[in-house]
Amino acid sequence: MTVLQNDDLASLEAGLDALETSDVARTPGWRRVLSAAWPPAVALGLLLLVWELVYRAEVQPAYALPSPADVGLVLLEQLRDGTLVEAIGTSVERGGLAFVVAVAVGTPLGLLVGRVRAVRRGIGPLLSGLQSLPSIAWVPAAIIFFGLGEAAIYAVVLLGAVPSIANGMVSGIDQVPPLFLRVGRVLGARGLASARHVLLPAVLPAYLGGLRQGWAFSWRSLMAAELIVRSPELGVGLGQLLDQGRLLSDMSLVFAGILGILVVGIAVELCVFAPLERRVLRRRGLLGTS
Repeated sequence: MTVLQNDDLASLEAGLDALETSDVARTPGWRRVLSAAWPPAVALGLLLLVWELVYRAEVQPAYALPSPADVGLVLLEQLRDGTLVEAIGTSVERGGLAFVVAVAVGTPLGLLVGRVRAVRRGIGPLLSGLQSLPSIAWVPAAIIFFGLGEAAIYAVVLLGAVPSIANGMVSGIDQVPPLFLRVGRVLGARGLASARHVLLPAVLPAYLGGLRQGWAFSWRSLMAAELIVRSPELGVGLGQLLDQGRLLSDMSLVFAGILGILVVGIAVELCVFAPLERRVLRRRGLLGTS
């Protein structure tokens, strides 16, 4: 009887494992890629079609609303002479460095606010207010304080990103079941050991969401700062490229800069945050193994 029960349990477990993995095993890799690629491709095609129809309807003059072909020619020209590539590289370097500093500042700040009640009462509302404050509001103050230089740009980006990262950490801490911390104390995890081995793994999904939002705030803050802070010593970023198109009344150049900003945002999401999210979810058993 016991042997029969063990065989039944083993077959049941094997059946459940097959249910969990059959979809992944049966779906070829090229088909998964195709199923993920065709919806945005169709959406992009429809957007270009609507754009072309609006252009042909002459809703606006050609200098105010160029055709997709005109924008494509300018985009190719900017890529060929290296202007757009240089602008993307400059902005990505600034945004990446500022984001790393924002993570280094926002993570311990979020831990402190989330774990110390007195600090939360004093700083928590301030962090929420700073997160809702438009980053461009900091640009005049940063220019007056730091002058027309890189420091003003980095200050604006940090002030926009740090509150989002800290609030993401606080939100994650609030969602940790108290049982986790009690079990950690029973096992001897206290102080920094509790934060490292219990708290941080538990808040990782919410913290990752805070990092994603923090990057979005960093990128938007950087574009706002580059649009206003202009100096020959700063080089040309995507924000300066947009402002150059505005000064020249070149809408095609403006659209090329906007496309550059959009491409960087999509690339960071697909190459950085989406893989991190999949890895975290897979380690928690929320995704099938591929």
